[in-house]
Amino acid sequence: MQHEYDPRSVERAAQHFWDSRNSFRATEDPDREKFYCLCMFPYPSGRLHMGHVRNYTIGDVISRYQRMRGKNVLQPIGFDAFGLPAENAAMANNVPPAQWTWDNIAYMKRQLQALGFAIDWSRELATCEPEYYRWNQWLFLRMLEKGIAYKKTGVVNWDPVDKTVLANEQVIEGRGWRTGALVEKREIPMYYLRITGHSESLLADLDSLPGWPERVRAMQANWIGRSEGVRLAFRYAIDGRDEKLWVFTTRADTLMGATFVAVAAEHPLALRLARDNPALANFIEECRKGGVTEAEIATQEKKGMATGFAVRHPLSGASLPVWVGNYVLMSYGEGAVMGVPGHDERDFAFALKYPLPIVQVIDVEQRAYDSQNWQEWYADKRGTCVNSGAYDGLPYEKAVAAIAADLTAKGLGEKQVQWRLRDWGISRQRYWGCPIPIIHCAKCGDVPVPEEQLPVVLPDNLVPDGSGNPLAKHEAFLSCRCPSCDGAARRETDTMDTFVDSSWYFLRYCSKDNNEAMVDSRANYWMPVDQYIGGIEHAILHLLYSRFWTKVMQELGLVSVREPFRNLLTQGMVLNQIYFRREDSGRLRYFNPTDVKVEGTDPPRAILVRDGQPVEVGGLGTMSKSRNNGVDPQILVDRYGADTVRLYTMFASPPEDTLEWSDASVEGSARFLKKLWKRVHEQVSAGAAPALDRNALNDGQKRLRQKLHETLQKAGDDISRRLKFNNVVASGMELLNAINAFEDSSPQGRAVAHEALSSLVAMLSPIVPHICHGLWISLGHEGAVIDAPWPEPEPQALLAATVALVVQVNGKLRGRIEVAVDAGQEAVIEAALADENVQKFVAGLPIKKQIVVPGKLVNFVV
Repeated sequence: MQHEYDPRSVERAAQHFWDSRNSFRATEDPDREKFYCLCMFPYPSGRLHMGHVRNYTIGDVISRYQRMRGKNVLQPIGFDAFGLPAENAAMANNVPPAQWTWDNIAYMKRQLQALGFAIDWSRELATCEPEYYRWNQWLFLRMLEKGIAYKKTGVVNWDPVDKTVLANEQVIEGRGWRTGALVEKREIPMYYLRITGHSESLLADLDSLPGWPERVRAMQANWIGRSEGVRLAFRYAIDGRDEKLWVFTTRADTLMGATFVAVAAEHPLALRLARDNPALANFIEECRKGGVTEAEIATQEKKGMATGFAVRHPLSGASLPVWVGNYVLMSYGEGAVMGVPGHDERDFAFALKYPLPIVQVIDVEQRAYDSQNWQEWYADKRGTCVNSGAYDGLPYEKAVAAIAADLTAKGLGEKQVQWRLRDWGISRQRYWGCPIPIIHCAKCGDVPVPEEQLPVVLPDNLVPDGSGNPLAKHEAFLSCRCPSCDGAARRETDTMDTFVDSSWYFLRYCSKDNNEAMVDSRANYWMPVDQYIGGIEHAILHLLYSRFWTKVMQELGLVSVREPFRNLLTQGMVLNQIYFRREDSGRLRYFNPTDVKVEGTDPPRAILVRDGQPVEVGGLGTMSKSRNNGVDPQILVDRYGADTVRLYTMFASPPEDTLEWSDASVEGSARFLKKLWKRVHEQVSAGAAPALDRNALNDGQKRLRQKLHETLQKAGDDISRRLKFNNVVASGMELLNAINAFEDSSPQGRAVAHEALSSLVAMLSPIVPHICHGLWISLGHEGAVIDAPWPEPEPQALLAATVALVVQVNGKLRGRIEVAVDAGQEAVIEAALADENVQKFVAGLPIKKQIVVPGKLVNFVV
């Protein structure tokens, strides 16, 4: 064993050992309990960041620990390789997205391997491989057959200059990110997956996931959004026809407070009225330039225009004006809302702006209505109806029931359950994605690609130039024969939403080598994933789509599970300081913390090292490329070794909490590993330790063994049940301090130290596997530490040999003593009186009373 800890050679040796023996190759074994541990796979953006390192280290710690518990562990990885960033990079660098993607995958794989993760690389996949996305296409066609996939027009962001559809994140303040052109809303044909058909099961099955964080389950439930309410109609006449404008409300008890109706700009009634109203047509065109997501709608300025048209209230018959509002989405509900400004925050703001009548129809405890308390009444449903005619005095439930009954009798409404969840539009008018397997024939229409012709392979040599999807101009891809009539036809140029790729990759890992089927029976052995790890930013869409995709596959008989992830851990973000300068243009220019020097503390003054000029301090923020505050893990691995990086990310904070970056703490982690290596080297250098004789131990030896097994007991709970890896590291540091303070060089003393060091190395091996691999061998153990069992505490060793007591004189603390746990009362009193400090307060004084509380204290009354 070398004297000094050399991370480079230690890590090289450990990784060679694992690679040469295929240590992490997982195979199915029905006789062993399986454990499937999975981290959300990375997008190959070029380099790992510290968020990646933290995420995969968490997964690796869990995987290695479960392996030590005797389980058959699978930990695979792949790359979420399609998507918009590759297209952007391709335009910036004038290279095909495929080239950029595969170069990045190669680099990131080397980084992952350098960190020593226990990954089964034989199952590696990339979603841009035809062998993978073939099965996206295959299942899409099965869904098309079952009516789960279908085509309809959908609203998208359209850049009129680049003549392309933009993702929501490409729209910046209403303009295209590349051209700066005002973005328009357009309706184009798109393919959808009928996820709404699974609304009930997606909501109900959340109750079967107690291993998920409560807030994630709540986020999913809110997104699915089951609402019990009333669907009702406002009558109107137009073009000589009697029509009904339908709305859905969860608060039918406020119907008598409706003072207007607002419809979406795309609503058929709005479009009809705009034909005769140029100002309205212009307003609708303006609305088309707004956002299409709920988040955008919630934050944008609420605007509206009166149409000059009115509908009739379904119960009172009153005439209500119809407005077009930019805050009403055609894709949600009926594309129309009844405006009740007396009891709805959004309607209240709209009514103040334009001014519209505000009528109170809910009263709480006969309190006077004002604009400050309506929201409380509306939210908790405590009030009763007022100014509502026949419904006055009715509480919420009775009012809803009565109003729904009256609407039903009139043929103008009924109780109904609605869902916030909308079908999943998977068409993307972009190049770098999975081609949708549809052929367009002038004679036969839209024709599915025959299964034997799958996959429809995406050309990998095209370079987007920002002028639309390059597939639409690539004749070699476009031109094909119709499978039905053999006539000339054209391929679909839309590609699939990349959420499709990530909605089932965890299943493909189970049978990645099967080229004849999407999955096989091995998926039923490994699934569900026992521990899934990833960021909270994926708490809704990715997890929801994965649950939906799994349910569809189960219903098609492909897998046996209905829920893909048994337990979920959402790790916190990695934070670092932000430094910037504001340029004359107003643009912020960010500087990496490694290039900044901070002087003073009250307040701190930050300067850029290269020019000595000040920079502004932006505080702590999530590490990101856009803010240039990331830390390159490769630099740290090269400087300190992979184990230091792994140790720091696990020790700095619990997995769910944010991690505030600290260079000093990284140094501290490196020092601890050197300290551990040094102590084992001292132990080994003294020669082989004798066998441990548990019946021949003195009190000091028993105390160290008690400390060891108390540590193992706590660490076992922290690493398995609580997932508090920071506590495991802290316990290991305390134990090493106790070992270093143990100066017994007798044969049994050395045996106790050997046991303690061996157990400590095994305990820390899931977190810092390279150094522990080397130390385990140096301590003389046969086999590798990855094949060793998790060190379990011995019940007998947990029993204390001695007990600490406090000594009081007249009820005041005067000393502390340690006695044998089985010491009698006389021996305890004798030891207490012998304490030097206690003697100062009892010497020469008659002791009137001696009180001994076993295991706790001695009190002398003088």
